Amino acid sequence: MLKRLAVLGLFIIALISCNNNTEYKTFLHDPILFSKTVHELNTVVMGNNFPPMVASRNYAYAAIAAYEVMAANNENQYQSLGGQLNGLPELKLPATTEDTDWKLAALLAYAKVGESVTFPEGSMQVYTDSILELARKKGLPSKVEKASKTLADSVSAAIIRWSKKDNYLETRGAEKYTVTKEPGRWVPTPPMYASAAEPHWMEIRTMVIDSASIYEPAPPPTFNITDKNSKYYQEVIAIKNAIDSLTPEQKHIAEFWDDNPFKMNVTGHVMFGSKKFSPPGHWMSVVGIAAKQAKSDYAETIYATTSTAIALFDAFIQCWYVKYKYNTVRPETVINQYIDINWRPYLQTPAFPEYTCGHSTISSAAAEALTSVYGDNFAYTDSTELEFGIANRSFKSFRHAADENNWARFYGGLHFHNSCIISTDIGQKVGKHIATKLKMKK
Repeated sequence: MLKRLAVLGLFIIALISCNNNTEYKTFLHDPILFSKTVHELNTVVMGNNFPPMVASRNYAYAAIAAYEVMAANNENQYQSLGGQLNGLPELKLPATTEDTDWKLAALLAYAKVGESVTFPEGSMQVYTDSILELARKKGLPSKVEKASKTLADSVSAAIIRWSKKDNYLETRGAEKYTVTKEPGRWVPTPPMYASAAEPHWMEIRTMVIDSASIYEPAPPPTFNITDKNSKYYQEVIAIKNAIDSLTPEQKHIAEFWDDNPFKMNVTGHVMFGSKKFSPPGHWMSVVGIAAKQAKSDYAETIYATTSTAIALFDAFIQCWYVKYKYNTVRPETVINQYIDINWRPYLQTPAFPEYTCGHSTISSAAAEALTSVYGDNFAYTDSTELEFGIANRSFKSFRHAADENNWARFYGGLHFHNSCIISTDIGQKVGKHIATKLKMKK
């Protein structure tokens, strides 16, 4: 009899333990899981060959959806972006219950919006299904899953509706870039000779800055390849000489910040593409690295991700306004036409005008966003490129990283250094403007 009672007691204890299982919370509430979800979207974006400015759109809207879930459940620490971002009204969220797990809801909202903004729905489904299946095995109650999905779906629907009014769909059918033989004007470059990417991106609705032209840089040096004393000629010769004598360290810097989402490799008659994270994808990974190092909680990880994603989004719009205002030719084209027909840059030239530098602009903006969250002099090692076979690089701060990127585009042979310097300055202004204007953390 005593033996039977003991067995019954163990059964009851096991039942109670099962019903109160919180193992799923340990799994779902780990902020590193959210960063892994950002990385998963990175991978999906890379697989679909989206150019960097389009990729930034996915990251921004996805992050904002997660942030709104988080802010609604952390009202004492964070403020909703409703009424702060251009065109985004205050969100009316469904009533939540004690069963709602806001961290799970934030993750699901991020994945749903990230795949829905540009992709066909389902791009993140296998990933989210795997997360939920593992969480169920760890004790996730069905009522908690259902309540969390309800909140995620409500926020996702609101953010997707807002995204559809940003002029993205209208620009899909806009007029193509016209290639002319005007000296100094951008033309397609080898080996892909691709059409100019997103010539109407400046028409996309900004999120924080008032307009794409809010920070108007000085015009680029006047095209003049005949006067050896001209600013333009000196820029051309400087980049040619640099690429002709790159050191191993300079090559590593260029490769580390290449971030070419689709490189066309040509070997004889064989052509094949290779992929890496795009510039905004690189910075999304940096957020995850910083959040882990700083031991950010779930809310702060989402906050850092969102502020950075918004800065990247607006910085691209500002830069693309300048690019297609001046339509300047790439160094590769000028040097091939006037100096050395066989010269090639160290990296593959992307398919859009030279001035200003997109990577320098958005990197500086991202650095300001991250600095506003984690402070200056935040030293870290960036391991983003390791999965693509490129060794890590370490930085004293986010601004230090952005400054190195400045040189990387020059070492790659893609941008005149004058463009990089000006772009870094403009990117800082965009980033600081956003960090100052947005009221996120109370």
